[in-house]
Amino acid sequence: MANKVLAVGGFFLQHQPRIMPGAINGGRIQEEYKSYLSIWSGVAVVIVFGMAIYFFTGPHHAIRGILPYNPNRPVPTDQQLHSLLKDEQYRVTRENATEPAFQNQYWNNDRPGVYVDIITGDPLFSSTDKFDAQNGRLNFSKPISKDRIVERKDVSHDIERIEIRTARSNSHLGHLFPDGPPPAGQRYVVNSAAVKFIPEEEMKADGYGDYLSLFPNAGATK
Repeated sequence: MANKVLAVGGFFLQHQPRIMPGAINGGRIQEEYKSYLSIWSGVAVVIVFGMAIYFFTGPHHAIRGILPYNPNRPVPTDQQLHSLLKDEQYRVTRENATEPAFQNQYWNNDRPGVYVDIITGDPLFSSTDKFDAQNGRLNFSKPISKDRIVERKDVSHDIERIEIRTARSNSHLGHLFPDGPPPAGQRYVVNSAAVKFIPEEEMKADGYGDYLSLFPNAGATK
């Protein structure tokens, strides 16, 4: 703004325009504000994007069966499992509890399919190896692969037994007894709370298509 010249009593006075406080730095402040706003907007986008990735690919979706099986998916931490598992599932898998006979989810399940680790989804047992031992629990003559099962000596309750656990998630499954059907004569007694059943007709969609060969009518479900 040009300076104004006034004539007062024969004297010429130069009038300086009034400068509002902060006007000198106003442009710079406005640019800095825009810069900060841009930075925080970017941070917000990154946070939202990260939360979206976790929501759609996190362990909660894997455990609840929303995502297909991925053998390379990391094992959830114990803190995560507290919120991901039901109380009974956590007590069995992490505190070595035993669920009641005849009062568990799969003891009388006779559908064809595979039983997978409730935590990792690793396939553990097949319905083709399931048999009724008249004890109100899941009983199998063998696992799909012994590499996924760990056997440990268990002397709790003053009884010497063989405990079976999952190799990758270190979850308590149950116990192994030497009184099963031939030819191996083994009986794997498994807690229903430690596994999830995948029906044969859903195996391919859930990422277990490679195991359909375990069933005589696998071709019908492919």
